[in-house]
Amino acid sequence: MKFMLICGPQAVGKMTVGEEVAKKTGLKLFHNHMTIELVSKFFSYGTDAGKRLVHSFRQQIFDEVIASDLPGLIFTFVWAFDAQADWDYVDALIKKFESAGADIYVVELQADIEERLRRNKTEHRLQEKPTKRNIEWSEAELLKSMKKYRLNSLENEVPYRNYLKIDNTYLSAEETAERIIRHFGM
Repeated sequence: MKFMLICGPQAVGKMTVGEEVAKKTGLKLFHNHMTIELVSKFFSYGTDAGKRLVHSFRQQIFDEVIASDLPGLIFTFVWAFDAQADWDYVDALIKKFESAGADIYVVELQADIEERLRRNKTEHRLQEKPTKRNIEWSEAELLKSMKKYRLNSLENEVPYRNYLKIDNTYLSAEETAERIIRHFGM
């Protein structure tokens, strides 16, 4: 089994790149908004109930994937590198899959803010992530989180062996996926 974490700031292309990697490798994509969108029909993600439900659903899916005969999972995540809670979450998630014998891959995407703001409005993103359809709110949230958190790593900060950082500002999702697959020999 393989577990790939694709991280990076909002609208950097995690979901779209993950879709391309999934198509080419047979891994299943579990993008972070799958649970957020489900729960948001009942509770805002910012509420305690919303956070608990999103976390619970994700953990159950991870456990079922580990217990299955699936070839692996791609999970997307906005990782605040200056927040210890995010480091703890990523470490626990990786250990969960490692303890089940999974090969671990961590991919970090980064892109210029202008490109991220453009991607934030793409039809595919808005189709898959209804909570992002209020563009004014979504853009404000993107800019606010960029000021509040450090959403890309520093050089040599990520300790995982199978790690790749890609600036995909000028790359298509297909080109980015090809680089990932080639780099890891998938």
